[in-house]
Amino acid sequence: MELNWIELRDLLTTLSQTDISEVSLKSGDFELTVRKGGVGDSRGDGNSDRTFSVGSDAGLVASAAPVAPVSPPAPPTPSAPSPLANDRLVDVVAPVVGTFYRSPGPDEISFVEVGDRIRVGQAVCIIEAMKIMNEIEAEVSGEVVEVLVKSSEPVEFGQVLMRVNPG
Repeated sequence: MELNWIELRDLLTTLSQTDISEVSLKSGDFELTVRKGGVGDSRGDGNSDRTFSVGSDAGLVASAAPVAPVSPPAPPTPSAPSPLANDRLVDVVAPVVGTFYRSPGPDEISFVEVGDRIRVGQAVCIIEAMKIMNEIEAEVSGEVVEVLVKSSEPVEFGQVLMRVNPG
């Protein structure tokens, strides 16, 4: 079973947003167990060689059996600075890897357009990750001055989606 870093990150992100408390994946010489809310490997059999925490509150703990060495993930490619980028603008960034959608459905109007006024907590787009639609909410009130991604395009973690002039 091959599981790359992006798929692992997507799996852990999705699990952190659900009520699932434990998931185990086993295939050949690969074994991955993820437990939410626990600390360490509770099996007590000493077979866990690695334990790590994921998330800001370390609410997920994963244990993995030995596997072949894997190269670390490449750092996200930074978005090219746009002509409108300046110190005053606030970036809306992708919190997960997935597919960007400007509207809630194919035949529906976009959440926001350039020139629209938005408020904190307002949905500004959707990112689909692992078949889950994640509404992305504005963290600042202001005017949308730039949308950098087209609908249905893939986005990376931390990629700038749009820019807002606060105020």
